[in-house]
Amino acid sequence: MTTTTIASGAAAPQFYTTEEHHPENGTLLGFWLYLMSDCLIFAVLFACYGVLGRSYAAGPSGKDLFDLGLVALNTAFLLLSSITYGFAMLEMAKNRKGSTLFWLGVTGLFGAAFLCVEVYEFAHLIHEGATPQRSAFLSSFFTLVGTHGLHVTFGMIWLITLMIQVTRRGLIAENRRRLACLSMFWHFLDVIWIGVFTFVYLMGTL
Repeated sequence: MTTTTIASGAAAPQFYTTEEHHPENGTLLGFWLYLMSDCLIFAVLFACYGVLGRSYAAGPSGKDLFDLGLVALNTAFLLLSSITYGFAMLEMAKNRKGSTLFWLGVTGLFGAAFLCVEVYEFAHLIHEGATPQRSAFLSSFFTLVGTHGLHVTFGMIWLITLMIQVTRRGLIAENRRRLACLSMFWHFLDVIWIGVFTFVYLMGTL
């Protein structure tokens, strides 16, 4: 709480601040802690898949269901989105608002392409009768991959929101901090997806 001086010389209470604070270190530390908690969530999901991933219940296995070419294409989409986000951060460091927005938009397009392919894959599996309740393998598969997809969806919403904020307010300190947090989140999703691609899809088709 701060105070302001009125004409009579008395101090009147003021229950708001007129200047913004920039707790960059605290925000980034807090976001790192969030990412560590997310790591624990995915570690549990990977462990569950490791235990249940061979429980087919006389149903189809990963070798019967997975289209490795399609998944490789989807992996390329997400990895390219990480590269383009890196370009956006470089442009932000140069204080180039237009270029930053351009590369954020390209990142969003790659992210949307990733989600579209994943939705197509899920719809195709369900159409083939490979639903989550079919076997423990499919339950753990849909849970792990679906949780990652939800994270990407959240990242897309966050990305669009930040693009609107940058358009309206420019590359102010708050927006730079938010873009840095989203950058960590987006690269984190890439790392998790590499694990999914290797552990679930690649090993499942071999």
